[in-house]
Amino acid sequence: MKQKYGLDQKDLFSTDNVNPTIGNELKYQALMASLIASILMLIYITFRFEFKSGVAAVIAMIHDVLVMLTVYAVFRIPINTSFIAAILTILGYSINDTIIVFDRIRENRKYMKKEEFSNVVNKSIWQTMARSINTSLTTLLTITVLYILGVQSIKDFAFPLIVGIVSGTYSSIFIASPIWVMWREWEAKKKSRLKAV
Repeated sequence: MKQKYGLDQKDLFSTDNVNPTIGNELKYQALMASLIASILMLIYITFRFEFKSGVAAVIAMIHDVLVMLTVYAVFRIPINTSFIAAILTILGYSINDTIIVFDRIRENRKYMKKEEFSNVVNKSIWQTMARSINTSLTTLLTITVLYILGVQSIKDFAFPLIVGIVSGTYSSIFIASPIWVMWREWEAKKKSRLKAV
């Protein structure tokens, strides 16, 4: 190999052999890990807030996983064990951001009892926006340095993380909370229609 391609001793040699059995096993592990994480997070958020907020958070996480899968497919990044680690990392990052927004909503609901729920959510998002953006930027800075200076295996892990962090920040602000609001408003309209009938 060295003579044929003119490689030096310092060149990194790496071989990956993924047969269909291992590929199916990786898919199964990634799916099961994401499913178990989503169910446990749904239970936790339902216990801490309410069921609607838990479902909204899981929908936002599904969005993040789909974005990650799209990045892997478009950029033809090999699926290996770092794929599972990247997905679980992004799920954890996204749910952390979502819980912080939900926690602020819960706090504001105590003090803004006469306000509509959508106004409380809007104010809560604005109050946590700077924190979410600052946290994402500092994390992105670190991951970007890893991507620039790291070896290829680190780059294969860091690039989807960069996309996932941006996606997770976006989904916790613009997907999870609005879904929670829309569901509550839909239920309120449904109850008012039933009372009118």
